[in-house]
Amino acid sequence: MTVAAARRVAFEVVRRTFEDDAWTDRALRSACQRHGIEGRERAQAQRLAYGAVQRRGTSDHLIERLADRPVSRLDAPAVAALRLGLFELLFADAIPDHAAVDQAVELAKGSADRRRQAAAGLVNAVLRRAARERGRLLGSLDDTTPRDAALAHSYPEWLARMWWEELGPAEARALMAAMNEPAETALRVNTIRADPSSILGELRAAGDEVGRPDAPPPLATPESLIVRGRLGALARQRISDGAVVPQARGSQAVVALLDPRPGERVLDLCAAPGIKTTAIAARMRNEGEIVAVELDPARARRLRELCERLGVACVRVVEADAASADLGGGYDRILVDPPCSDLGALASRPDARWRKSPQLIERLARIQEAILARAGTALRPEGRLVYATCTISVRENEQRIAALCERDRAMVADDLGAFHPELASRHQPRSLQTRPDRDRTDGFFIARLRRDKAEPGSVRKR
Repeated sequence: MTVAAARRVAFEVVRRTFEDDAWTDRALRSACQRHGIEGRERAQAQRLAYGAVQRRGTSDHLIERLADRPVSRLDAPAVAALRLGLFELLFADAIPDHAAVDQAVELAKGSADRRRQAAAGLVNAVLRRAARERGRLLGSLDDTTPRDAALAHSYPEWLARMWWEELGPAEARALMAAMNEPAETALRVNTIRADPSSILGELRAAGDEVGRPDAPPPLATPESLIVRGRLGALARQRISDGAVVPQARGSQAVVALLDPRPGERVLDLCAAPGIKTTAIAARMRNEGEIVAVELDPARARRLRELCERLGVACVRVVEADAASADLGGGYDRILVDPPCSDLGALASRPDARWRKSPQLIERLARIQEAILARAGTALRPEGRLVYATCTISVRENEQRIAALCERDRAMVADDLGAFHPELASRHQPRSLQTRPDRDRTDGFFIARLRRDKAEPGSVRKR
């Protein structure tokens, strides 16, 4: 039997992710190029690969039940074939069971050596049993406790427990389920180069299923578009020529709440890859100055390239450490978009959940605190600072804002929750927390602060 190209690509991506520690999205790009697939085939390969990587926790749990042995004792190609096959049988429902089984068996064979033939026999037996017992297997996946929810929804147990405590059981379950679904495809019209209404008309005329977001501000702005389906050729061309930028609505909301004005002086810390930087420039109509700070030279180069492609002329890129560099002061607006655990974007980063840890969160919290402290000193009196992450983690979000306001009494949090109560953080209602399950966009935390006119003694020393 010939294995479909999309399935072969997905198989390679799953293997590279878990055997070579490759990033899933990068492995997918290289595999699609190597096999020469695009369009619908590429979309199918991505759906299979991303789903199998996301569902590794559930699949491995079921493999051990059905094979009656630890996954670590199985042949690596067989494990990848089983993960892919179980995803198709239990969670995808796109092709007949026999086809999913047969294709997985062919992938497991790979060659005619006796070991691979034996492994293929095991794959065949496990997947045929899974197909017969699908209802019982899925019914056995209970999520009444954090440990059970971690297995049922395929997350590390520590993460399920953290969300259980921070969000409550019902919302933790809903969040985990939502981030196993494909992420929303959102676009921002680059108003430096194009008009939102004209772009919407162009894309609809070309047959793209695109429309305005069905959401209130700040999750819907005049330049926001939602794609319901695959990106068409014209949409891809408009992205290439800089008229349109892929950007999650939660990310667009960050810039909307920063509310930069033409002629202002803005500091953007940890700015690469530059999606928010260029959105700030568009809102400023390319008038004023944006100092975009990025530590990594390669990322800084890509930021400059993006600005050039999008026609952004008011950005000055500075290669420096946002936590320690002397960047002057008196900024009207500051965006602090620090390194974070990305736990709000797991739907579009399938392998990320397997790379995170509580220790990582602690390290990031220290970095975030240092960057926030530095940013606070650069803000002019009555200026505005927005702190934003794409994560759902009290340690990285609400606790960081509380610590800043405790240390620097001149920094006062705006009450964003009063204007957007449906998005208010349950732990700090003056800040916002978007969520994929409720808002259909990535999980972004957004706090906005202003610096009151400093008075003697306003800064508390530790």
